[in-house]
Amino acid sequence: MEKITELYKKYKEVINYLIFGVLTTVVSLIVYYASVYTFLNPDNAIQLQIANILSWVAGVTFAYFTNRKYVFESSEKNKVKEASKFVLARVTTLIMDMIIMWLGVTVLRCNDKIVKIISQIVIIVSNYIFSKLFVFKKESKNETTKEK
Repeated sequence: MEKITELYKKYKEVINYLIFGVLTTVVSLIVYYASVYTFLNPDNAIQLQIANILSWVAGVTFAYFTNRKYVFESSEKNKVKEASKFVLARVTTLIMDMIIMWLGVTVLRCNDKIVKIISQIVIIVSNYIFSKLFVFKKESKNETTKEK
């Protein structure tokens, strides 16, 4: 048990990101599947993208709050600036997601549910990189002392 605790402390950020990334994906997939099984037709290219956008909005909202608090433990005072950077990064990966869905479903005629899962794997990795390097970037000690 001590070994597990030690490993968790060492890789806490990545482990928490994976946990909340999976939960974000679950939220996103639930909204997507609920949309295409109830009121949107994934065979219609526009409705497919509407379902994708709805799932994205739900996922991004969930992800921002969990990433801020549990993954990157942000202490950024300017939450509007931070949230704006988060949304911008997520818009970038939304575009990636839409391209993957369009190519996989509309162009290649693959099953939309399978393509969505593949797309989510690409998106989870990309979101971590953007969050780590761009959104929740920790200030170095030199930057902190320059501001004082």
